[in-house]
Amino acid sequence: MNLAALGKSLGVEIEPQLLELALTHRSFSYENGRGPNNERLEFLGDAILGFLVTSYIHDHFQELDEGELTKLKNAVVSAPALAEAATALDLGSHLLLGKGEIQTGGREKQNLLADCFEAILGAAFVSKGMDAASAIVSKFIIPMLSDPKQLLDSSDPKTTLIEALQAAGKPQPIYEITHEGPDHDRTFFASLLVDGEVVASANGRSRKTAETNAAIQALAKLK
Repeated sequence: MNLAALGKSLGVEIEPQLLELALTHRSFSYENGRGPNNERLEFLGDAILGFLVTSYIHDHFQELDEGELTKLKNAVVSAPALAEAATALDLGSHLLLGKGEIQTGGREKQNLLADCFEAILGAAFVSKGMDAASAIVSKFIIPMLSDPKQLLDSSDPKTTLIEALQAAGKPQPIYEITHEGPDHDRTFFASLLVDGEVVASANGRSRKTAETNAAIQALAKLK
């Protein structure tokens, strides 16, 4: 883990102790004396992200009504969008994970990457204030709003996928769900089938999230 390199990529100076905490998953803290993890910073970062994105789209998309603004916000703060930002920062290689999470591909899991990105926003806010958090959002999240139509299409990807398949004369998708982990920390895996063929696979903390992420991947392939 190279905190200096990550700080340079972020473009914002964050206190090293806070940045390391933002990268600490509960699986790592559980295996190492049950110390603090990034969940409180994630909680804070989620609220900050919501405020900054809401403020931006309110100011820059005057033609959209409340419902469309809500869809646009939900799309850009979704796990796939945040995981994309986290991937641009290579957060997966910096995450502090327990051995079990590492073995199950935790460094590539969308939900872990998204949560970590939010935790880093929280750490930036605590360390340097709202301007620092805003700088990160402006650099890694706001550019996603350059194509609002695409984001709006992805705000309800399961419905959009059904409509796209119907237009192509294909049957509705079928989702096959599996899961792993204890009840309090379960990860769901969705395989999306069309005409009996798996066209996308994804995971999430809930069945709904896993299905949504799989639908997003399937839409990308259709396009």
